[in-house]
Amino acid sequence: MRLVSARNWALVLLSAALQIAMFPMAGPVPPWRSALCWIALVPFLVALLLDTPDGSPITVRRAALLGYVCGICWYMGNCYWIYQTMHIYGGLPPMVSFGILILFSMYLGTYHAVFAAAVVFARRSALGIRGALLLAPFLWVAVELARARITFFPWDLLGYTQVENLFVAGLAPVAGVMGISFVIAAVNAAMVPFFVRTGWPRINAPLVAFVLAISLQLSRFEATFKQYSVPSGKQVAVMMQENIEVGAVGRESDALSLPQELDQFTAATLHPTISVMDSTGKLNWTSGEIPQPPALIIWPEAPSHFMSSDPVFRAALGQLAIAAKSPVIAGSLGVDRSPIPQRGYYLYDSASLFSSSGEYSGRYDKIHLVPWGEYIPFKQFFSFADKLTEGVGDMDRGSTRNIFSIADHKFGVFVCYESIFGDEVRQFALNNAEVLVNISDDGWYGDTGAPWQHLNMARMRAIENRRWLLRSTNTGITTAIDPLGRIAIEAPRHVRGAYAFSFEFAPSTLRSIYTRYGDWFAWLCAVIALATLAICRFVPAQVFALK
Repeated sequence: MRLVSARNWALVLLSAALQIAMFPMAGPVPPWRSALCWIALVPFLVALLLDTPDGSPITVRRAALLGYVCGICWYMGNCYWIYQTMHIYGGLPPMVSFGILILFSMYLGTYHAVFAAAVVFARRSALGIRGALLLAPFLWVAVELARARITFFPWDLLGYTQVENLFVAGLAPVAGVMGISFVIAAVNAAMVPFFVRTGWPRINAPLVAFVLAISLQLSRFEATFKQYSVPSGKQVAVMMQENIEVGAVGRESDALSLPQELDQFTAATLHPTISVMDSTGKLNWTSGEIPQPPALIIWPEAPSHFMSSDPVFRAALGQLAIAAKSPVIAGSLGVDRSPIPQRGYYLYDSASLFSSSGEYSGRYDKIHLVPWGEYIPFKQFFSFADKLTEGVGDMDRGSTRNIFSIADHKFGVFVCYESIFGDEVRQFALNNAEVLVNISDDGWYGDTGAPWQHLNMARMRAIENRRWLLRSTNTGITTAIDPLGRIAIEAPRHVRGAYAFSFEFAPSTLRSIYTRYGDWFAWLCAVIALATLAICRFVPAQVFALK
């Protein structure tokens, strides 16, 4: 096996660092860091395409190793919050928690390895280095699709870096977030010829790519300036931020009984904090009264003992709906008695609906559960580790993406982790949901970058489907997101209270291309990538060699 120089390893580590820095790390990501996406893959691609010291291309196996190291480093830096979640909130020992983070990163790092191996496989074929660069953005999107469809963890795809850019994000309603990933990967690939001999003019493509990257990044500010600056709406939704302790002691750590929780949350909901605009055009929170009954009240997913079948819970939420003259959606646990499961019942992470007349109208049961949080994957193989996994939830999957019909309007409700799956969330809009509702408990993430990473993925769902998205969380970030992905104001994090947000209903007939067809573009990229690799493997070089 031909050796790879230290330069290649340095380039891979540099790329991993850039890929980490372009996403939220401990708060909202500033513009200059999100702009790193336009160059973050360049060192990675250069490391793969540089010749070895003896003047020959690196091997596919060595490329996979380079990619694997890059992937491990990226996941450890981007998802470092897994350690805190497992240790501080899950109660696992530090070394065990760190070991879980390492194993997680080693598992998902294989996607970077597959991408790297495919690029070098194409480079060593008749396609050559130019063909490999042309194929790279298709391969990148194909790998992102695999992350979503095979291991079900499409966390922080490349396209999420542009959620603040109204111009670039405008591609999402057509091709989804992976369409944006394609553009970013293509710009990165076009810069590589400046550093690697490809047979093309050294400066032409990189210069065009660099100018394009600068223009696209600056369009973030230009598009924001031209659009109305504060998203607003004609309707009002009151969202309760319960701030219930999650594992570790929180800022409001007093334990409350079920009646106390219901009483406190109800009182806050009936007298929410409202937003007013100051002289500078900025919204701020203040006390006041809503001029009309809210169109909707939302209580989030939270680690509470609310159960949808509990008469006390139903009575309290029914009375709240009557007093507020408003329908209520509340996070709860759904319990269905059945002799089929060994424990005697099915347990769901649910959202319960109460009409404005106080009647319980049904619930939505979460379909896409969190592995190792709400269930144990391949549980039969982990019977030896009962002590290690005893804190992991044992939830059941829902089966239907119910649409809540409230008065003359329809709402699509999805729970927490489901917000990262664009092709699943779009099905609510496809089934005529006029507003999307996301209830979540981000308290498990603490004050890491994960709450902002999670928020940006939810914002992309609003953009893809051109719908308002109402996001109610346990500890923050609670907010209303307009169809362009913008946020006018957020509820303060780690504060218990109810907050009134404005929004609008979208016409039920409004369906973006992405809403209608989902990840069509990503599948197209996958087909092109696989077909090209197959041609590289089986078709003689002289048939299509790029010289």
